[in-house]
This record gives sequence, C-alpha cells and structure tokens, in this order.
Amino acid sequence: MSRNDLTDRIAVAIGNRPKAETIRSATTRIDGQRITSEEFPAMDDLRDATRHIRMEALKNLPELLDEFATNLERRGGAVFFASDAQEANAYVTRLAKAEGVGIVVKGKSMVTEEIDLNEALESEGIEVVETDLGEFIIQLDNDTPSHIIAPIIHKSKEDVGALFASKLGFEYTNVPEELNAAARAHLREKFLSADMGVTGCNLAIADSGTVCLVENEGNGRLTSSAPRIHVVVMGMERIVANFEQASTILSVLARSATGQSLGTYVNLVSGVGPETADGPEQLHVIIVDNGRSSILAGETAEILGCIRCGACLNTCPVFQTIGGHGYGAVYSGPIGSVVTPGLYGIDPWGELAHASTLCGACEDVCPVRLEIPRMLQHVRAQTVEAGTAPFWMRKGIAAYAKAATDQGRWEKAENRARFASAFLFSEDEWISSLPGPGRGWTKIRDFPKPAKQTFRQRWQERSDGT
Repeated sequence: MSRNDLTDRIAVAIGNRPKAETIRSATTRIDGQRITSEEFPAMDDLRDATRHIRMEALKNLPELLDEFATNLERRGGAVFFASDAQEANAYVTRLAKAEGVGIVVKGKSMVTEEIDLNEALESEGIEVVETDLGEFIIQLDNDTPSHIIAPIIHKSKEDVGALFASKLGFEYTNVPEELNAAARAHLREKFLSADMGVTGCNLAIADSGTVCLVENEGNGRLTSSAPRIHVVVMGMERIVANFEQASTILSVLARSATGQSLGTYVNLVSGVGPETADGPEQLHVIIVDNGRSSILAGETAEILGCIRCGACLNTCPVFQTIGGHGYGAVYSGPIGSVVTPGLYGIDPWGELAHASTLCGACEDVCPVRLEIPRMLQHVRAQTVEAGTAPFWMRKGIAAYAKAATDQGRWEKAENRARFASAFLFSEDEWISSLPGPGRGWTKIRDFPKPAKQTFRQRWQERSDGT
C-alpha cells in the first residue's frame, strides 16, 4: 500500500462536490433502510447474542479453525493457511498455472482486495473478471471500491451509463434495469468459459466445514459452482462454531448492511465429491492471517469481530463527507480506521484514527456492539507513542497535559491566551485567521474570542457574593 497524506485525500474528496453529494445521498438512504429494518423487538437480543458469538470465536480461534479445516478436508476440500498476502497469492497463482486456468471469475471479496490477488494473477497472464456488479464497474473503470458492501457508492447511474457506452459498446442509458441487463449479457459468457471461481467468505462453520456466502445478485452462486475449481479466500477471523451461531449472525447482517431481513442468496458450500450433486471438481480454502494475529494479541482485538455489514460507514459523519477513497485504504470508515493500522502499521496508517469525531454513532449502530470509539482512541495514543503524530501536536498535547494538571500553570496559560488573542480577533470579537496549525480551523469557520473571565473566576465571584 502506498502512503498518501490524509489531508490531501480529504481535500480531493471534498472538492468533488457531485461525488460527495452522491455519497451522502446513498449513505443516508441505506442508513434509513437499516433503521427501519431494525425496528423489531428481537434486534437488541440478537445484537447481544452476536457480540457473544464473535468474542467467543476470537477467544477460541485456533481450535475452531482446526475443526473447520478437518471437517472440510474430510469432505474433499483442501485447506491452506497463509501467513501473509504473498503466500496466499502464490498458492492461487500456482494452482491456476498447474490447472491451465485462462479465465478467473471472482465474487465480491474484501480479502482479495487486501492482498491484491487480481494483480498477482494478471501478472501471470491470467484474465480476472469481477462479477459482482459494483466490482465489475470498478474494474472496468480502473477505479477502486469506496465502501465495504457498496463498492460504487460514489458513482451515479449516469456515470455507469457513460462507462458502459464507452467500454462495452452499449447504447447509453441511465436506466438501472437496462444497465443490469447489459452487465449480465457481458458476464454470462465469462461464467461459462472460466476454469476457476474465486470468492470470499462471510462465515466459515467449524463443526461441518461449511463456507457461507451471502450476496444479492446470484453472481456468487455462479462463481462458486460453474467453474471446475472454486477457491475461497477468507480472513482467519470469519469462523463460527455451528449453524445456530451462523443463523444468528445472518439475522443481523443483512438488516445492518442494507435494511433487508435476509440476504437474497445465502450459499452454503460444504466440500466436493460423490455426495455433492453439482458444483466444482475442486474446492480450495485459503485462510489468511496477514497481520490478524498481531491485532488479536493487542488492545484492538475485538475489531476482528466485525461482520463487514458497513453500518458504521453509513452513519459516520466523516465517511458521509469524504467517502471511502478519502481513507486511502481497502477498509474505510470507522472500522477501517482501526483495522488498517493493525494490518499495515501505525506509520503511516495511524492517522486514519484522527478522521473521526468520536461521536459514538458507529458503536450505536454496530450489530456486534464493537467499542469502536475506544479502539480509535487507542490507535491515536499509539500514533503519539510511535512519534508519528505531527511535531506541533505532540508538543502541544504534552504542554497541555503539563498545564492542565497544575492550577498555577493553567491560570498563567489562560492569561497568556487572552492576551495573545487580543491581536487576532476582529471588531465583532471573532478570530477569522489563526496562525500555524490553527489555519485548518479558521479556513472554514471563525474562532470565538476567549471570555474575559474564566469559569472559575466567575464561580469565585458568585461564591463570594453569597
């Protein structure tokens, strides 16, 4: 992953007003659908149960993964544990070359985005075709996804119509049904000619060795069954113990993601062999670590309990303003601001945790009740400890801490601030231009002049008067 300055990305995101308005409109609509779908008595109990299931799974991760691998292999599947992206990509490309694969169709998968699987396969001359409609559009436009569940949330139907006319040769239209039909016509041939299908994994069920895929388009079912080889790439945290736990999570997943009571397609893949009526000849499941063990051993371990519903993105005022591309990483929004530094390091990704108001809306809507604001604060603390925060911020916070814990220093600081501000405020007693880092504040809003008296001084006068 390349390093980009967060403030530069935010400036670009905010500067594109049509795109920003599209993102805000879409996130507001999806969040409204979530609110409506969650208005039923069992939701709070299901959220409590989901949190318990996810935290227990993380606590028993090695045992559950071993049970899953054993049961899947018993049903004819192959399991490979990849410590990092390089090992995962090497396994898939090696398999594809050995099997003479020319075309790979892919279902939506955040983990394959994370490890850059497409690039690894294409470097070996293998054609890779994204079949999720949003991901297909992203690939066609040489773009990147901007949302966990809605990768083209930043594009309008007019954008898609122009793209299809340019790249696929279809007559321009902005009618969604016609655009869907055009994509379907183009992709159908790919499904029929592909030798390998690659999908992600929403849940892996340990006691049966089952892979569960949730989707709304049917492309996941075709990707996992039409080609002769099915490869599943899953983060190692996607495990649950049994079908009962899986059904609980499925009850909150779609409601939190899109406002549906259940995903349109819930695909269950339990191996290959004589007992399976149809499907691929080979099933390979790659269980990816890629930094997850480090997260699991730290203070933000519970972030791995995320079920990738995207609810925190849709409700976050920062994400609604800058969109996923403003974060510069595969995982965006509140959840990405914790996951990304955990996977790739505090330097440079710890800065993402500062792209938050800490309003707590993300925790309020999370179906797993993840303590996201607490974890964001921890990541912020790590940036200070690592020395990656800006010099002025580190020194400023240190000076503030020293003054705030000493009454005499604090009173002197207050007096100096009032004296210095006298040269900055205008006739209406508002500061319209602050120096140094303060410019970021006054660039878009004025700063109020400090009060003539502090709260303590006013309180003392009131106390003396009584």
